[in-house]
Amino acid sequence: MVALLAGCGGKQHAETPAPTQPLPTAGLAAQQVSLLPLTLVAAEDTLRWQALLADRRAVLTRADSVIGTLLKTRAPEVTWTLPDELRRAARRAPGIAPDPDQMGTAILRAPAITSVPDPLRSELRTLVALGGNGGRYAFVPAALVFRRSPGQTGQVGTAELSVVLVDVRMGRVGFRTVARGDGADPWSALTRAVKSLTPGLP
Repeated sequence: MVALLAGCGGKQHAETPAPTQPLPTAGLAAQQVSLLPLTLVAAEDTLRWQALLADRRAVLTRADSVIGTLLKTRAPEVTWTLPDELRRAARRAPGIAPDPDQMGTAILRAPAITSVPDPLRSELRTLVALGGNGGRYAFVPAALVFRRSPGQTGQVGTAELSVVLVDVRMGRVGFRTVARGDGADPWSALTRAVKSLTPGLP
């Protein structure tokens, strides 16, 4: 889903957001982690990025590429299974594995969710078992929202990438944060947001 957010006033985002929590790579070292594809992108219409985000499939594909490339480069101690690998695994098991692009992973953006509800819980467990080489964890980009950056001039926007790490065997959310980054276009903002998950690197 790619959507535009209308009528968003500044007062709604006046409070200081919680800082981005770094990805817990030490606990994931040498572990197989499945990276789910993004399914939800939205942007405030005041950014005027409608043309840049008009093609839903292209936007989601590019976002997956940015996220996957940066995670593999900046967190090489984790063995990542990327979205395309999960898609291939799902195609090899029609009727058994869910389509990764049609799963309800966007619901995990809700901060109150600590236990993954069914049917998403069973879908994640099945998909990771088939495509994740026996891994236990799924890293889920649950939503990407672009907002106008406070105090910035021009069309500078902030990417807010909501991510969760799910233990698919237990069905529990073990890590959650919102990664943020500013940029003059969606992709530079998203790049900075993903980089904020691995601080201390250029």
